[in-house]
Amino acid sequence: MKDPIFILAAPRSGSSFLFETLARSPDLFTVGGESHQIFETIEALRPENNEWDSNRLTEHQTTPEIIREVRGRFLAKLRDRNGSPARPTARNIRMLEKTPKNALRIPFIRKVYPDALFIYLYREPRDNISSIIDAWRSGRFVMYPDLPGWQGLPWSLLLIPGWRDLPHEDLARIAAAQWESAHRIILDDLAQAPQDRICSVRYDELTGDPLAQVKRLCEFAQVKWDDELNEQLPLSRHTLTPPDPDKWKNNEADLERVLPQVSETAQRAEAFVSERKQPLLPRQPVVLPKGGQGQAQPAAEDLRSVHTKSMPAICNQLGVSLLVTTYQAGKLIIARADGQVLNTHFRLFQKPMGMAATPSHLAIGTQNEIQILRNMPDVACKLEPKNKHDACYLFRNVHITGDIDIHEMSWGEEGLWFINTRFSCLCTLDLEHSFVPRWRPPFISALSPEDRCHLNGLCLENGKPKYVTALGQSDKPQGWREHKKDGGILMEVTTNRLICSGLSMPHSPRLHQGQLWVLESGKGGLCTVDIHTGQVTTIATLPGFTRGLSFAGDLAFIGLSQVRETAVFSGIPITQQKDERNCGVWVVNIHNGQIVGFLKFEGSVQEIFAVELLPGIRFPEVLEPGNKLLATSYMLPDEALRDVPLNLRSGEQSPADAANPQPNAYA
Repeated sequence: MKDPIFILAAPRSGSSFLFETLARSPDLFTVGGESHQIFETIEALRPENNEWDSNRLTEHQTTPEIIREVRGRFLAKLRDRNGSPARPTARNIRMLEKTPKNALRIPFIRKVYPDALFIYLYREPRDNISSIIDAWRSGRFVMYPDLPGWQGLPWSLLLIPGWRDLPHEDLARIAAAQWESAHRIILDDLAQAPQDRICSVRYDELTGDPLAQVKRLCEFAQVKWDDELNEQLPLSRHTLTPPDPDKWKNNEADLERVLPQVSETAQRAEAFVSERKQPLLPRQPVVLPKGGQGQAQPAAEDLRSVHTKSMPAICNQLGVSLLVTTYQAGKLIIARADGQVLNTHFRLFQKPMGMAATPSHLAIGTQNEIQILRNMPDVACKLEPKNKHDACYLFRNVHITGDIDIHEMSWGEEGLWFINTRFSCLCTLDLEHSFVPRWRPPFISALSPEDRCHLNGLCLENGKPKYVTALGQSDKPQGWREHKKDGGILMEVTTNRLICSGLSMPHSPRLHQGQLWVLESGKGGLCTVDIHTGQVTTIATLPGFTRGLSFAGDLAFIGLSQVRETAVFSGIPITQQKDERNCGVWVVNIHNGQIVGFLKFEGSVQEIFAVELLPGIRFPEVLEPGNKLLATSYMLPDEALRDVPLNLRSGEQSPADAANPQPNAYA
């Protein structure tokens, strides 16, 4: 596929008419309509799996697998103007795509299709917002009929960031916010795109002289046009009533109230459109990865990191390595000292969040599973370069939990404990069930997948659950959101005692050196808590959303996230600060709060969840599922291992055996 064309517009702006008209070009293929199903049936891209934040998608939500999936789905559905399917082996297929939600997906689209072209359609706010109001009232454009936490008319059209802050009854304000958000985000994102791949058109000019505008856009896209347009324009399939320049007067009173709130964005859009009726520069070709037609080639990932000189020295001195999960980037990060540098190694997981790591076992909570790995040091000896790795974690078990939004995890006397955030409870596993609920806060009245309090942090004492954190003391669906700024709590599990409240998005309770610690994430804080009085003392304030905590001696290793300006994080203290927010792992002296080193991510990794140290392990590896060593490495009970020849147990082979390698058995 070459130079796919994406129409960008607010909903109800005439984009269907533009799409249906351009689709008459003999060079263009489409999926026949809008692409809601292509995107929102991919599990990781569904709004409910992103906490119903919005339809916003960025480059950080791409993985090689998702890129392949999106490209493959579009290619399979493409049809020309006569309805004939595109041949997967054909070269230079030209796709035309139009879905209003794409206004919120430009960074994602650019990552999936680096050579994408964008046509920006602008319709002035008075008529456009009036049409959005009419669309809501018609009931024909409902997208999310059961949107959690929404009590107004069933949610219609695109789901914008900050929708939870909108009044349920004021339809004009909702429509204005949809128009303003769509255009503001389009303008912000197009400012980061190659300017020679952008062209614009006004709705009034398109309807006033459609043939001239369509020919201009086809010239920009370098596709042929061989059709004529009649003066009487055909109605698009989504038209509610025939065009009438005075239709807006039906909503005149409402429009007078809301138009001032969109005036700044409207001025930006007017200026942008007037400058880009033609691309500003001759278009430069985009060099794509080589591969067969129809093969989805993953875009290169930006996994850059920098670190202070002290970081490898700290790891060497402590004799540790570091594991970090980032659900936003879909990675497990292995940080290990390699001489005078800190080597960061990335392994792919599906939305990894909670993690429990020991020198012998590793458990990772992913989108629908808990994956358990076992360290097999004899396998590490076989890895290249030889004699460099001192641990190798191999997959041993996968437990299907379903989508329960697993947060923190820890190994205890009874096995693995973990926070089930969606069901607001603390759980363990058995062989029969998705999960075994063991405890929930006393104010949670039912076991229901409604994320009532956003239970998240877990601390064990002597192998048993002792402390938990939650973002709110609520017993209604998503109720914690109402007071997320300062509604956080820290509880004692064994007594159901509320130790302290009024915290800003607390995470990661820990016991270390006889002291209870917690991260007050909404303020970027590392804090101690007096167990008896509940007094919170801030030891250090860091430049990011603090989440993920591990200790070694006098040092705390703390995960930092940049956090996005979304409904989840809006209104908390750290997002109100003008200082730069960082992503990475910061190391702090727990006695004086001084930063002694950091590992900072500068590329596509922007949010951290879990941080775990591996004591006594300096250079570990985690084998990916396709590694050939998984097929030739075995772990047996001690009584069975006695019957395995010694050379196989040790992982050693004679020269004769080396020519005909055999499976190995490891204790």
